[in-house]
Amino acid sequence: MRPSGKTRRTIRTARTAPARRAGRTAAVGAACAAVLAVLTAVPAQAHATGRAGHAPAWAPKDTGAPTVRFRGLAAVDRDTAWLAGTRGTVLRTTDGGASWRNVSPPGAADLQFRDVEAFDARHAVVLAIGEGEASRVYRTADGGTTWTESFRNTDARAFYDCLTFFDRRHGLAMSDPVDGRFRILSTSDGGRSWTVLPDAGMPPALPGEAGFAASGQCLVSAGPRDVWLATGGAARARVLHSADRGRTWTVTDAPIPAGDPARGVFALAFRDRGHGLAVGGDHRADQPSPSAAATTGDAGRTWRPAGTPPPAYRSGVAWLPHSRTAALAVGPTGTDLTTDAGRTWRTLDTGSYDTVDCAPDHGCWAAGEQGRVARLER
Repeated sequence: MRPSGKTRRTIRTARTAPARRAGRTAAVGAACAAVLAVLTAVPAQAHATGRAGHAPAWAPKDTGAPTVRFRGLAAVDRDTAWLAGTRGTVLRTTDGGASWRNVSPPGAADLQFRDVEAFDARHAVVLAIGEGEASRVYRTADGGTTWTESFRNTDARAFYDCLTFFDRRHGLAMSDPVDGRFRILSTSDGGRSWTVLPDAGMPPALPGEAGFAASGQCLVSAGPRDVWLATGGAARARVLHSADRGRTWTVTDAPIPAGDPARGVFALAFRDRGHGLAVGGDHRADQPSPSAAATTGDAGRTWRPAGTPPPAYRSGVAWLPHSRTAALAVGPTGTDLTTDAGRTWRTLDTGSYDTVDCAPDHGCWAAGEQGRVARLER
């Protein structure tokens, strides 16, 4: 969407012997349980201040890019993360944020990167947004040393917002409506080539309806075939769902503020094909955002508003790994935590972040304006 502003799913694969894999799974599970125990045990005031005991808090990491706004984020693990932002900027760390390598594609300084999907420290796909040829996709297989432009939009009516991948080969990108329907771009070779899917199975868009390129989370997937698309800007905020990798879609209203181009669902996160979270509201700083979060337990067929939502507009959301109940939501006015699967939220931090992502080893990262990047520490 053209206003200032996807679960981005970062794909990780592991090929280890069963015994090593079991040991690693147990260790990761124990670490996640410990972090979750701290999150749930610390009083709300301690979460808000981040100063009491061992309360988890965002630990800023200096990117050396204070003029860049990072709305694209892919957490591979606690050591490795990718960032995508304004001024055609792509950064990568492999040492937990102690240092960042500028791996921006050459000749991209005029582009706005809003989404990045990373499979590991070497393989990633980034999306640039904008009208017409400003919407592009780049791919790297060597950690950003070289990039290949694998898609450039030639339709002046299209405006691509978000990416998602089901696995290392199969992925989708979405554009705001063209001829009254959202446009879906598909790849089956890891982003090397892209094809526009037929729109016969896509429901008609509402007047003014579009996606928000605010956090890379307006198009998210879970499992091998399910994908969801978040919308706003129309009379009703909606969530579209496809169970066949974008060929056919159903659509449901979401109880998130709507009725204005600045309002709607900005981000989605699904921990499995049934259970999801939606956050959003009104992105204008001077406007309130009541009911800025909702939950689903039936793959998005129905949505319920949070009983205690975040206090303001939120643009990004992510489940904590290996947890059925804990998730983080971020926005310009703070970070909120839920420990009951999105029914209630409480403030964890008041710093400004646009997007959040968590890796299986519990490496949770957030990014936003003025080059801000942080990793959750305790």
